[in-house]
Amino acid sequence: MAVYVLVLVALILCLLCLSTALLKWNEVRYRKKGLPPGTMGWPVFGETTEFLKQGPNFMKNQRARYGSFFKSHILGCPTIVSMDPDINRYVLMNEAKGLVPGYPQSMLDILGKCNIAAVHGSTHRYMRGALLSLVSSTMIRDQLLPKIDHFLRSHLSNWDSSTIDIQEKTKEMALLSSLKQIAGIESGPMSEEFMPEFFKLVLGTLSLPIDLPGTNYRRGLQARKNIISMLRKLIEERKASMETHDHRDMLSSLMRSDENRQKLTDEEIIDQIITILYSGYETVSTTSMMAVKYLHDHPKVLQQLREEHLEIRGRKRPEDPIEWDDFKSMSFTRAVIYETSRLATIVNGVLRKTTQDMELNGFVIPKGWRIYIYTREMNYNPYLYPDPLVFNPWRWLDKSQESINNNLMFGGGTRQCPGKELGVAEISTFLHYFVIRYR
Repeated sequence: MAVYVLVLVALILCLLCLSTALLKWNEVRYRKKGLPPGTMGWPVFGETTEFLKQGPNFMKNQRARYGSFFKSHILGCPTIVSMDPDINRYVLMNEAKGLVPGYPQSMLDILGKCNIAAVHGSTHRYMRGALLSLVSSTMIRDQLLPKIDHFLRSHLSNWDSSTIDIQEKTKEMALLSSLKQIAGIESGPMSEEFMPEFFKLVLGTLSLPIDLPGTNYRRGLQARKNIISMLRKLIEERKASMETHDHRDMLSSLMRSDENRQKLTDEEIIDQIITILYSGYETVSTTSMMAVKYLHDHPKVLQQLREEHLEIRGRKRPEDPIEWDDFKSMSFTRAVIYETSRLATIVNGVLRKTTQDMELNGFVIPKGWRIYIYTREMNYNPYLYPDPLVFNPWRWLDKSQESINNNLMFGGGTRQCPGKELGVAEISTFLHYFVIRYR
């Protein structure tokens, strides 16, 4: 028995020594002259586990140790994390100067090489132009808002006298509403087949790119293949019917060519659709869910929001939809959405990659490293937002607050979120029917 105990103790000591040696070796490996302070974690895995499990607390702990500019190794990449507002703004506004999008390999593999977040230069310009034409004010007013209104009237019916999982309902809302806007897909067999595959795809983008059975990355890749198959079939059906039917949706706009825009290939169209679904899903669903929580916690905010929507509804018949002028009059609703986005911090930051060795903040960042523009902490900066931990939508009624230099909630530079206004319109319509129908 004593021999077994000794062997066990010896094994534990060996593992501890090996672990310590691996950690030290990885630190030495990245101990290049000119790099900022920080830790790199384990070989290959880096500090990804801590980053994903601890979330904002990981960043707070590292900031307390190393300041607002430090190195790490997350999601398979050596990474510089910046929490400095001035540096963040500089990086976002100067993409062409040695910086390109730097999203993790798992995200690039699963969202596709033609997605707008992966491309840069002239390709990014024409793809962004194609996207902007889909979500312009005119498109929202004439085509998208009527579809959003019709969908949400139905989606928010029959919620009384039952327990509602608001997280599940807002997830369904974000995805199903997008499917309707993109390709006129109603709730039914195709959306039911699409939904679980899409949820696997989302999980896969937030994983290490380890292609082994049972991993989220493998499931995400397979989900992408299944989604591509469904979308290819949809595109072929649309091509066959375009001469006889006037389809007024995003898919038809993407498939259409004109003299002012380069024609997209089927592969580019599919990646654009996946990108639109992906980018709107998390932001719209989580902002809607958190808005409900904050409204529950702040009765005065709920009262003023409800008054705004009852006034709008009072000018209309019960069956009348929300129209563009109604949406533009929802000033307090917009303030609630912005304050929810700020306090809940739906998007923590964005990633860029260096295309050459570059100097930043007095340090030399090697070619191929990621720079994580971590904007979350800026949302709680008391110089920008007095009493930053207080839910105060009234702060946004001053319109200049939306355009302050350090407001990067929706990105910045040439990559500011093109669908911001569409997302605000969708959440506003959701809140309209939510507060006039339910307590």
